[in-house]
Amino acid sequence: MISRPSGDDMQGSGAPPTLIVYSRRGCHLCELLLEEIEPLVRDRANVRVLDVDEHPEWQAAYGDRVPVVCCDGDEICQYNLDRRAVLDGIGVREG
Repeated sequence: MISRPSGDDMQGSGAPPTLIVYSRRGCHLCELLLEEIEPLVRDRANVRVLDVDEHPEWQAAYGDRVPVVCCDGDEICQYNLDRRAVLDGIGVREG
């Protein structure tokens, strides 16, 4: 599930992991990455999309370097989806 920020973003124990995608409106690479990541993590993790242009600190940190995918505070891929890094980040081991 892909979500946009809301007032209640607390993650309880036993909740699936959450991937953060730093993105921006009108970003073609961002749109492609989101299209690819949703089926990859469906039923395994939540995806939260944050627009870097909404907060000066995100703008300063990422600038034009979007999309960036983070898990547990670590950047796991940028620009293009790294399927293996995402699956490793959410603890999925595929044969």
